Amino acid sequence: MRTELSVRIIYFWRCFNISKKETLINEEIKCEELRVIAADGTQLGIMPADNAQRLAMEENLDLVLIAAQAKPPVAKIMDYGKYKFDQAKREKEARKNQKVINIKEVQLSLNIDTHDFDTKRNNAVKFLTKGDKVKVSIRFRGREMGHSKYGYDLMERFAEGCSEVASVEKPAKLEGRNMLMFLAPKPVKS
Repeated sequence: MRTELSVRIIYFWRCFNISKKETLINEEIKCEELRVIAADGTQLGIMPADNAQRLAMEENLDLVLIAAQAKPPVAKIMDYGKYKFDQAKREKEARKNQKVINIKEVQLSLNIDTHDFDTKRNNAVKFLTKGDKVKVSIRFRGREMGHSKYGYDLMERFAEGCSEVASVEKPAKLEGRNMLMFLAPKPVKS
């Protein structure tokens, strides 16, 4: 019975952390004095919050707290709905302009044949020309751990094969039974 009660309390407490903090507007601002900026960007000076609220109401606009940490806090008279719309539009535009870089993996083995090596290299070149990064890995099995030098040679040969379109971002490094190397696409020359 006692554990059931504690689970309910934790669940109830967790619900309150989900809400997101919004900017304070109009009557939500509890500061006594504010540095007020007009809608056109001119500074109106430091004044009590009531006077700033009255000025905003006279212009049919909102009083928005934009810098709560400043001494005194800074508030601006603006159309809050338009401000939120413009902010959402800028965020959407920023997301559209982002470039997502994927990491593709090419796995080699220590005793790979030349044709298989060429196929893996061609796949890596194809990934790199699309703009993706490539993670090249070799897994050492059993007694192959004693011959890590061959793994370094294979990685170096692979990097040379992709050198026209890629540069080595992280050189080959042995981590446990795996050897990893990262290749990044070279910047396109205009």
